Amino acid sequence: MFSFTGFATRAEEHKDGFGVAFFEDRGVRCFVDSQSARDSPVAAMVRGYPIKSDNVIAHIRKATQGRVALENCHPFVRELWGRYWVFAHNGDLTGFVPRLHGAFHAVGDTDSERAFCWLLQEMNKAHASVPSLHELTTTLAELVPRVAAHGSFNFMLSNGQALWAHCSTNLRASHDAA
Repeated sequence: MFSFTGFATRAEEHKDGFGVAFFEDRGVRCFVDSQSARDSPVAAMVRGYPIKSDNVIAHIRKATQGRVALENCHPFVRELWGRYWVFAHNGDLTGFVPRLHGAFHAVGDTDSERAFCWLLQEMNKAHASVPSLHELTTTLAELVPRVAAHGSFNFMLSNGQALWAHCSTNLRASHDAA
């Protein structure tokens, strides 16, 4: 059970938007708003929603790149290999402007969404079909340093089966044994 109320207290310092995404079986619910989690009517709705999930990604935004706007609020959601992927980033990536093509393009103008799209694009290029969680972890361990070379790259990424978290140089995966 995720407590959004406790999480939203961070919105006093980080007031440039918020979001929470969580998986329900193969589906994902994602609520974002460019208003502070302390003042947002969307946050009020989320506070009353019984969030029960094995993988929850929540983010309180303090804008470093990209304007304060709905399209720049995390977590971001995309589809890859018939599953939803959710991503949130804390940090600042200087000069990270990768070439994006195919199905993965940023809607907003943040370094975070560009990084997410690039990771999905490169994972898709590396695997012709759905890889195992171990293979995905290995691929991410190869890709993440290329992004992290541009600055602070702390993130959470999930496809509902596993949760990958990166902070500085540490990549971790957590997944259900089922």
